[in-house]
Amino acid sequence: MIYTGLFQTPEQVAEAALQEDADAVGLSVLSGAHMTQFPRVMAELDKRGLDDVLVFGGGIVPQADIAALTADGVAGIFTPGSSMDEITTWLEAALDEREASP
Repeated sequence: MIYTGLFQTPEQVAEAALQEDADAVGLSVLSGAHMTQFPRVMAELDKRGLDDVLVFGGGIVPQADIAALTADGVAGIFTPGSSMDEITTWLEAALDEREASP
């Protein structure tokens, strides 16, 4: 796990994923910018040929936006109250499932 710190640009997040050979990128957005930031990070990952990196995240995200982000390829969204155990269990299963897929 690599923590890049607060206030990273989508370009910085994607570059860190490339440099660290990341399997997944988790984003935390509490500013309400999730409909901008998640797609931008995914686009930056795609530019670097990292379209297989699992993108997930959390924050204050309305249900309608969760559906839209999921439709756009975000693998999981966790809202306030989600436990760390819930998130890590989900992440482990999602990565195992991706690895098992041909």
